[in-house]
Amino acid sequence: MSRIGRTPIQILNGVEAKLNGQEIGIKGPKGSLSMKVLDEIKIEIDGSEIKLTPVVMDNKSRAFWGLTRTLIANMIDGVTKGFEKRLEINGVGFKARVEGRDLILDVGFSHPVKIEAPQGIDFKVEKNVIIVMGIDKELIGQIAASIRRVRPPEPYKGKGIKYSTEVIKKKLGKKAAGAA
Repeated sequence: MSRIGRTPIQILNGVEAKLNGQEIGIKGPKGSLSMKVLDEIKIEIDGSEIKLTPVVMDNKSRAFWGLTRTLIANMIDGVTKGFEKRLEINGVGFKARVEGRDLILDVGFSHPVKIEAPQGIDFKVEKNVIIVMGIDKELIGQIAASIRRVRPPEPYKGKGIKYSTEVIKKKLGKKAAGAA
């Protein structure tokens, strides 16, 4: 039995959940999200709770039971509070700016790198910190990963784009390695 999947999801005030076959739609103050749920998982909206149960107790159903519950809970959190991911830019002359809805990165290439914001994603830049904001947690993570992929941090000086919670383990240079 999935301990995560067993617990019901509370529908908060101001949030509306609708079920259309195996597709669940969540609407809140910040926007609306929808998701198609696998046929192996049965969804019930009971008052102010969403309950999930597997149709058959096989490996596939048990594997997706807790995942589906977490994804729906993240949808409810997204339409009420929203999500954000922070990235730091380290390096002399490295900078970022927002033009319209797009993010422009100057990170040591001969040209600036333009990252277009998909629907539901906003960028904000404060000094050397890029903030990716929105209601869809999966999309925010994907966009943040694509920003980091432009110039990943290198292990010798730590230059590049990294997540704010990421710790870069620095390597010794050629000079220090030869002395040892």
